[in-house]
Amino acid sequence: MSTVRSGSPGLARRGRKQTARSAHGMAITSHPLATRTALDVLRAGGNACDAALSAAAVQLIVEPHMTSITGALSLLYHEAATATDRYLNADVNTPLVPLVGFSARDTTMGRGVPVPGFWAGYEAALKQFGSWKTKQLLAPAIALAREGFELDAFLYGEMYHHAHDITRTGSAQAREVFFPAGTMLTPGELLRQERAARTLERLAEEGSAYFYHGDFARHFVRTVQDAGGVITLDDLAAYEVRWQTPVRGTYHGYSLVSSPSPDNGGVLLIQALNMVELLEVPRWGPPARSRETLAALIRIHNDVYAAGCSHVDGANLDYDTLLSKQHASERLAKLAMGTPSASPVGARPGTNHLVVADGHGNVASLLHSHMAYPWSNGLFVDGFTVSAGGIFFLRTMPPPGGRATIYIAPTFVYKGDQLRFALGSPSPSLVANILQNLVNMLDFGMSIEESVHQPRFGSYTFSDEGWTGGNLVEPELIDRHGAYLNERGIYTRIAEPWAWILGAFECIGFDEAGHQMVSCGDPRRLSRAEGL
Repeated sequence: MSTVRSGSPGLARRGRKQTARSAHGMAITSHPLATRTALDVLRAGGNACDAALSAAAVQLIVEPHMTSITGALSLLYHEAATATDRYLNADVNTPLVPLVGFSARDTTMGRGVPVPGFWAGYEAALKQFGSWKTKQLLAPAIALAREGFELDAFLYGEMYHHAHDITRTGSAQAREVFFPAGTMLTPGELLRQERAARTLERLAEEGSAYFYHGDFARHFVRTVQDAGGVITLDDLAAYEVRWQTPVRGTYHGYSLVSSPSPDNGGVLLIQALNMVELLEVPRWGPPARSRETLAALIRIHNDVYAAGCSHVDGANLDYDTLLSKQHASERLAKLAMGTPSASPVGARPGTNHLVVADGHGNVASLLHSHMAYPWSNGLFVDGFTVSAGGIFFLRTMPPPGGRATIYIAPTFVYKGDQLRFALGSPSPSLVANILQNLVNMLDFGMSIEESVHQPRFGSYTFSDEGWTGGNLVEPELIDRHGAYLNERGIYTRIAEPWAWILGAFECIGFDEAGHQMVSCGDPRRLSRAEGL
């Protein structure tokens, strides 16, 4: 396998993208180097799981503002040999010690660090579905960490914006990577991460024995406790992944398979689509062109999003009721009679999603993340940023040692028995993102390329000043429909055009015969789709 440091000049960029097609294998990720890595694995005989995991490891290196081994991993996987879909939840846990009086301030300190699930999920996915060895999968990421890659404008912009967070703990680990000559790297320069390379090499050799019980565990616990956290070695030793049955729903003749609670984005998505199905959206038009559709999607999204905050790890959710058409009808009637609900608070962005399909029918839709704004707590351990994912505990506090409730939604869409779309998105606006794109494609026949370039809305998000109000809406929608939204009492905040905060719709489509694959990168991030 080859390692390309730059991913080819000009490919690591935001902006308009073009459709990729293939009959042999396809990958779409948030960075060209990760996409190329996935294709290299497929080309060398690896399957979709192998390719997704190797690409995810590369994202650890080339997108440290979005993900870390101290965060989370979740996977929806279609195994062709058994024609089954399985869901892996390796999200973050609360410590075993109760976080009494937990507040937003804690998310900038050690108390806001969750128990990581990324590596346990990585190994579990590989054991269940993969065919390669860990050392093979991590080799491209190790090479990029040691040899360096060309710093892109997106990562540079986040480094520039969060420079005070990167350096505020005085960490030598941060300075040696981002300020190697005493000043911040600039776009085009090589960003090298020798400590991260050594950590990945240890993981390749020792795996969970190193991460959850060995030197990494001890370094992680000491770093967190020195910053006021309560995580212990017992927390790491107790961590376990969860294999779950995906939730299922239908929409206008399609079947959906998605993430179950506490990764409850899939539950929310199916609930929202059940309500949208009762409206005259096909007559009104797609959300970017129809003010009625846009207003309805915003209100429905906000309703399900807010209700999702009440889901708690360990709760016995009645999916038969929650995902029923009758429940959707009753809920829509109540929503139509009431005043518009405000957009609920979102979370700090910092997430990657990728989708990979091999030539044998296996498909992976994988999300991984440090679950927070870049470098929120300024902590580093063995070359990697320490997750501040405890931000999610502010919404719904799990019981001690419980799993976080997070809006994650890796999703498959079927027509009959044929898989037609495999998809997902990062960002606190991922449910809104997926909802709008599915309406575009399933109701109006838009291609993936046409859909991802449509203006969209998202949820609240977090700023340096605190929780912001109103749905984030790209300016083209405000120009077209802003007055109508105001009349309907829907409060909005204007985002920049193609705002990265609104996520990236990472999707692979399949033709009716299941032979031809298509994909297109979202213009809002560095997303890159390529086929074999």
